[in-house]
Amino acid sequence: MKKSIVISPADSVAVALVRLSAGEQAEGVTLKEDIERGHKFALKPIKAGEQVIKYGEVIGNAVCDIVPGEHVHTHNMKTGLSGTLEYNYAKRDIPQIKEGKKRKVNVYERANGEVGIRNELWVIPTVGCVNAQAKAIAAAFCKKHGDMPGIDGCFAFTHPYGCSQIGEDHERTRMLLSRMCKHPNCGGVLVLGLGCENNRMDIFKEGLDDYDKSRTRFLVAQDVEDEIAEGLKLLEELYSIAKNDRRVEKDFSCLKVGLKCGGSDGLSGITANPLVGRFSDYIVSVGGTTVLTEVPEMFGAEQLLMNRARNEEVFDKTVKLINDFKEYYQKHDQPVYENPSPGNKAGGITTLEDKSLGCTQKSGAGEVCDVLFDGDNLTVQGLNLLNGPGNDMVAVTNLGCAGCHLVLFTTGRGTPFGGFVPTIKISTNSELAKKKSNWIDFNAGDIAEGVSFDDKLSDLTDLIVETVNGRQTVNERYDSRDIALFKTGVTL
Repeated sequence: MKKSIVISPADSVAVALVRLSAGEQAEGVTLKEDIERGHKFALKPIKAGEQVIKYGEVIGNAVCDIVPGEHVHTHNMKTGLSGTLEYNYAKRDIPQIKEGKKRKVNVYERANGEVGIRNELWVIPTVGCVNAQAKAIAAAFCKKHGDMPGIDGCFAFTHPYGCSQIGEDHERTRMLLSRMCKHPNCGGVLVLGLGCENNRMDIFKEGLDDYDKSRTRFLVAQDVEDEIAEGLKLLEELYSIAKNDRRVEKDFSCLKVGLKCGGSDGLSGITANPLVGRFSDYIVSVGGTTVLTEVPEMFGAEQLLMNRARNEEVFDKTVKLINDFKEYYQKHDQPVYENPSPGNKAGGITTLEDKSLGCTQKSGAGEVCDVLFDGDNLTVQGLNLLNGPGNDMVAVTNLGCAGCHLVLFTTGRGTPFGGFVPTIKISTNSELAKKKSNWIDFNAGDIAEGVSFDDKLSDLTDLIVETVNGRQTVNERYDSRDIALFKTGVTL
């Protein structure tokens, strides 16, 4: 088993795959100190001010002289990023990705031609004031029907917004909730309002546009004597329809898969993220779609994504995606590059460039086909970029609202979190997978132990097919399902 890795021949640092001790030989140098798994050590002398290279790219600058075998981290290097940048369109040749093995999945076909991988009943409040009532209605239905034959469950998705919001926040809340209501994983939805909120039910209904009226019900709590009883009646109506739905066989290409990481460590860009990138290339090769978000975790690697833009229009949209988010930080007088998190640093990630170059490995090697902003529909097959922050709950909510059927979520530190769509947690290291089997669905850590990417890609794809066909993810089994709506402005 390898104990360390040099990711690119151009690199000036290597990464420990296991804990290394001072005095050990690794990659041709003698270690000057203990190196924890996921952390970097110098392969050659690095002068103060000199660029540090990992992934064949710059991840920051040395703040003092660093000798071979010395630990390279926050104490002796820093980010080289600052401010907004200008970019040039310089599309590089993208290698032709060989078309992968054709697969079939069993999905629910909706009236509008879209497909879902779950057939659930949802209760969605228009405003946080009725969160408790939404949960009570769903709980009453579940208690009455037990295992709920014919559907995959009944769930309430609560949030604190829908009132005391103005401008972009108000419009975004309404837009995201509307998209949830029409998500194809939902076989029927009860929209629950209070009656006096900004997010008024009549306006909300207008914003739904071409929704399936047979599978949507509305209830304003202030208009009835007992909203729990009335809500239960409406769920019964939806259940009588949804329980008759049956899965049909479709090509794997019908899927839209979100790509996300959280609690990353120094192995994220070596094991789980490149594996997910290979999956992205595979599903795109057979006609499917993937979506990468977490815009702040593209900073430092954005030019690599821009060089893969399908055309100049997509390049321009990618530049806008990056610079708009930097300006959002600056508008609030916050540092653009205040990242990575304490957990990331403990796991071996030093700078935002280090984090971003690992994070964007999830996008694979294919071209960027489109960029989505607030309100944009996911219409272009292939790899898409989606506007939004890195926050786990917000990002997975955004991915689901963009139309993703499920999310692949890589993690080195671990998290029990799951979104309103199935969230497959993929560990970057085997220790996490063994320790937190109640959080993790798939272990990519054994790639660092010598298992091939091809073998792991086959295993991961098998798991995704099983998940699409109905196998519950860990977050589903433990009922860890949350949403978070992105907020940028004031609260009244």
